[in-house]
Amino acid sequence: MNEKTNFTEKLKLGLKNSAALIIVAVLVLFLASNAFYSVSEEEQAVVTMFGKVSSTESAGLHFKIPFLQQVYKVDMTTHGVGVGYVITGGGQNIPIDTDARMITSDFNLINVDFYMEYKVSDPVAYLFNTEEPEQILANEALSVIRAVVSDYTVDDVMTTGKSQIQSEIREMLTRELEDKQIGLTVMNITVQDAEPPTGAVALAFKEVETAKQGKETAINNANKYRNQQLPAAQAEADRIVQQAEAKKAARIAEAEGEVAKFNKVFEEYQQYPQVTRRRMFFETMEDILPDLDVIISDGNVTQYLPVEALER
Repeated sequence: MNEKTNFTEKLKLGLKNSAALIIVAVLVLFLASNAFYSVSEEEQAVVTMFGKVSSTESAGLHFKIPFLQQVYKVDMTTHGVGVGYVITGGGQNIPIDTDARMITSDFNLINVDFYMEYKVSDPVAYLFNTEEPEQILANEALSVIRAVVSDYTVDDVMTTGKSQIQSEIREMLTRELEDKQIGLTVMNITVQDAEPPTGAVALAFKEVETAKQGKETAINNANKYRNQQLPAAQAEADRIVQQAEAKKAARIAEAEGEVAKFNKVFEEYQQYPQVTRRRMFFETMEDILPDLDVIISDGNVTQYLPVEALER
C-alpha cells in the first residue's frame, strides 16, 4: 500500500514538474516572440518606453524589452492623393466641387483638380505631434492652392501658368508643413484638370482659346512671310545700292574727265585765245546743227550757189 502511495505521489510530482516546465517554456516563447521584431525596407520603427521615445530603427531584426517598450512601425513610401476629387478603389475619380472650385485674380470661377504626392519625413513627429496628420496636410494643401490660384488670371490657370502655379504651391506648402511639424513632406503636386464650372462658360472659354490659337497662327504665318520676304528685300536693297555706287563712280569718272578736258582746252585758250574761241564756236555749231552747211568766208570771195543745192 505504501509503495502504491509513493508511486502516486511521485507521479503527481512528475506531472507538476512537467506542467511547470511547459508553463516556463510557453512563457519563454511568449517573451521571445515579444522581444524581437522586424522592420521592412519601406518602414521605420519608433520605440517608446514609459510613453517616451527611446529610439528609431531602420530595416532589420531588432530587440525590445517585452511589456516595457512599444514599437510603432511607420510606412515611409510615397503616397498620392487627389485635391478636388476622390480616387475610388476602382481607380475612378469622383469630383468634389466644393474643394475644386476657386476664384482667380480676374474674379472668374474655375474648377481645378490637383494630384499630390507626399511621404513621411519625420516618423516621430508623424506619430505623436498630431492626431490626424493626413487631414492637416489635406487642409493645408487646399488652403495654399486657393491662395496661389487667386494670384493668377483664369487664362494662366488653364493654359500657360500651370508649371509656375505648381512650383509655387509646392514651395509654399513645404514651408507650411515645416512650420506645422506634422512629419509629412510634399514630393510633388501637379494640375490634373482646369475648366470653367458651367457648360456655357466652358464653351465661351473654348471659343476664346480658339481665337487665341488663331491669333498665334496668324502671327506665326506673318513671321514666316516676313522671314521669306526679308532676304529678297535685302538682296534688292543691296542691288540698288550697288547700282547707285556704280552710277556714282561713273559720274565721278565722267566729271573728272570733263575737268581734265576743260583744263586742257583752257591751257590752249591761254596760248591761242582767238583760235580756240573760233574752233569752239564751230564745234558747238556742228553739234547743234549737224545738217547745216557752213561756208567759211573772209568776205572778199565771190558768193555762188552751192552745187549741192542744184543737185537737189
